[in-house]
Amino acid sequence: MLKHPTLDLLSQLGLTGMAHAFADLDGNGDAASLGHAEWLALLLDHEATWRNDRRLALRLRQARLRHHAAPEDVDYRASRGLDRRLFEMLLKGNWIAAHENCAIIGPAGVGKSWLACAIGHQACRDNRSVLYTRLPRLIDDLSLAKGDGRIAARMKSLARVDLLILDDWGLEPLDGNARHHLLEILEDRYGRRSTLVTSQLPVARWFDLIGDPTYADAILDRLVHNAHRLELSGESMRRNLHSQAA
Repeated sequence: MLKHPTLDLLSQLGLTGMAHAFADLDGNGDAASLGHAEWLALLLDHEATWRNDRRLALRLRQARLRHHAAPEDVDYRASRGLDRRLFEMLLKGNWIAAHENCAIIGPAGVGKSWLACAIGHQACRDNRSVLYTRLPRLIDDLSLAKGDGRIAARMKSLARVDLLILDDWGLEPLDGNARHHLLEILEDRYGRRSTLVTSQLPVARWFDLIGDPTYADAILDRLVHNAHRLELSGESMRRNLHSQAA
């Protein structure tokens, strides 16, 4: 079949979704019964869907989420004290629009990182920029960036992300360099963007973890002051899975 000139024009205009839909409709005998308005509606619908899918794929790639965690796959039956109403509120993302923070707290293996990634996934669907990173790795990366002169650009990029997910908060005490970097990140984001942290340690122990009272006051004021807290409990879900497999 000869290539339809309309396909060339749609491709030239960057309307790839419409081009694909046009090719499908043009080869479909049933499409002959459609009116002009119906054709146009179908083409526009396909273009919108194609653009949304492409934008979501880009958002997810840039987010670098640790888990492919879709919100609809969340297991509310697991015995871990997950407050369904609170979590569904977090998925809606109004707190991100309000530039508030969130802390997911609980013992190892109860799914903190997975739930954080599910929130991040939904934020990507809502066309928000997201970045996931483990806090220890981020501190190491910033130390390297400081050494080779990239620190200003790195901090600027962190400040622009709508939702920054800092996983594994509190695995190890913070040294002076880590405290400084963390405070600068939170200062740039406070009241402008949202930060989500996951931690095995209760909030009451974060002050001692930071180490320096002055830095601790400043960091926690910017992080915990307006944070929603999702507190989990129970045994490790990974351990239970291994037991069932055995």
